[in-house]
Amino acid sequence: MTRRTLLPAAALLIGGTLLLGGCAAVEGLVHKQSTRTFDDVDAFRADAPVDADWVPDDATALTLRTSTIEDADDAVLLLASTAKLPEDCVETERTSAPTWTLDDAPSAYEAKTVFVCGDWSVIPSDGGWFGWTPNSDEEKAAARG
Repeated sequence: MTRRTLLPAAALLIGGTLLLGGCAAVEGLVHKQSTRTFDDVDAFRADAPVDADWVPDDATALTLRTSTIEDADDAVLLLASTAKLPEDCVETERTSAPTWTLDDAPSAYEAKTVFVCGDWSVIPSDGGWFGWTPNSDEEKAAARG
């Protein structure tokens, strides 16, 4: 193959890969994020790349967005649930905000308080909870009392 035909072939191959890979490929390459959904808490606990011990046992329709950058721990999680958060989640003044937003998630900037659940900050959403990590040192300190 000559250079003249190699470049268009490579462009076609890359373009086709992006089209076949859909939004997930573009999301990972351009925005440095990955979004996954889980039907219920069991699927989330089995396959999610993050630990979120605060997720209620009745959680469904979970949407998780994580960073694709190596060693980055940024994540947001939106879920449906009628359950309360665990007792070790402590309500305090909000001083952090998520890296990303999710469709149908509440605005963290409108929340005056958050529940601090370890490294996660969590606020109520319509029909469930919206959480993000990492949270701030101030939130963690306030939660420790």
